[in-house]
Amino acid sequence: MPTYEYRCDACGHEFEEFQSMKAAPTRTCPSCHKRKVKRLMGMGGALIFKGSGFYATDYRSSAYKESAKKDVAPAAPAKDPAPAKACEGCKQDAKSCPKNKAK
Repeated sequence: MPTYEYRCDACGHEFEEFQSMKAAPTRTCPSCHKRKVKRLMGMGGALIFKGSGFYATDYRSSAYKESAKKDVAPAAPAKDPAPAKACEGCKQDAKSCPKNKAK
């Protein structure tokens, strides 16, 4: 059911009314009780979604979601807790040096 906006010509009071589309327009002002109320042109004929849960991204295509994942920067690789020591004879780290494997 839509929400309609009204204004009283007698006192200038503006208010909204939640009514069925089939219901007759309100004519009596709730403030001054005179029959001088007119319905205003507004957004009253459309659905209004209020509250959480309705977002522009809720119903995006799967292609959009995949491209959004690609836009996210990759995580930095985890660092070793201690840097590897270099072998004395060559410049390789001690774990992969062939001289250390022979020992």
